Amino acid sequence: MNKTFLLIMLGGTFFSAISQILLKQSANIKYSNPIREYLNWRVILAYFLFFGILLLNTWCYTKVDMRYGPVIDTAAYVFVLLLSKVILKEKITRGKFIGNLIIIAGIIVYTL
Repeated sequence: MNKTFLLIMLGGTFFSAISQILLKQSANIKYSNPIREYLNWRVILAYFLFFGILLLNTWCYTKVDMRYGPVIDTAAYVFVLLLSKVILKEKITRGKFIGNLIIIAGIIVYTL
């Protein structure tokens, strides 16, 4: 198994979290026209990222065992939490923090 492809998949997970933040930002904006809710740069970029990551992950799965994919994908929850704090200025509640610690512990246990 090539660790480079695992890192590429992890990077894809990070950019997937960025696209989720872009969609959240777009949802928080009031638009004068309903069409603009879907046809704005944030939404278009977010779905472009999702599509690119889908293609990238499909390619990476040719080199990585299938069992590692879901584990890498769970890192998106951690990335979203951190990006929400930094970009959206959302508060990290105790429940979110504990939930993410459990996710990180699960990733560590699974990979060992």
